[in-house]
Order: sequence, then C-alpha cells, then structure tokens
Amino acid sequence: MRRLVVDIGAGDYTVLRLPAGTVPPADLFSLGGPVVVSVISAPDGVTVICPTRVALQAETRDDGWRLLSVRGPLEFALTGIMAALAGELAAAGVSLFAVSTFDTDHVLVKATDLERAVLALREAGHEVTPL
Repeated sequence: MRRLVVDIGAGDYTVLRLPAGTVPPADLFSLGGPVVVSVISAPDGVTVICPTRVALQAETRDDGWRLLSVRGPLEFALTGIMAALAGELAAAGVSLFAVSTFDTDHVLVKATDLERAVLALREAGHEVTPL
C-alpha cells in the first residue's frame, strides 16, 4: 500500500438517520469552509453525516465522530485504499463509518478513538495532519 496523507477534519461530526424520503434542508449544503456533508437515501431511511453544530434533530442520531479524509484526488483505478484504512483501524480496535466521494475517501471514528486511530495510521506509514 502506498503512503497516504490523511487530514483530520476540524470539529465533531454527527451521523443521523431520517425517515425514508425525507429531504434535508438546502442550507445544510451551504456551510462553507472545509466541511463534509453526506446524504445517502436508501429504502431504510436517509443517512446524514454533517458537522454536529448544524445537525438536524433526529430520533436516531449518533454524535461524537471525528473526520479523517484521505488527501486526494484519488484515481478510480487505485485499489485497496479503504481496505487498508479499515484494516489498520480494525487492528487497533477502532470502528469506523466510511464514506467516499468522487475524489477521495473519508472515515469517521469516534472522538474517543481518535488518538488511537492516528497512532495506528502513522504506525502503518501514513502521514496524518490536522487541517
């Protein structure tokens, strides 16, 4: 696996589930700055990943995540990036929530596991930097 540069996103993130068919408010997508917002609509509901400071109220909500983003862009032909990250974090006992974009991969880890996650990625030879 090649050496990756992984940036730690600022602030806490929330993962929440809304009822199927819910349309999140448009202002969720105009936050500005280096933030990640992801909305995934599936038959079992709408999953939203966003900074905690703007998270919607939801019956099913999990706060306290931190964002780790692989510095990209990454070509589609590259293989094993998410598998490497997941394997290295799993070996360190760190669970993750993964999401990808057109250009790169992101993983969220619980804030309580951030230090252990950073150590595991650095020990695997990756560079981990705060934004």
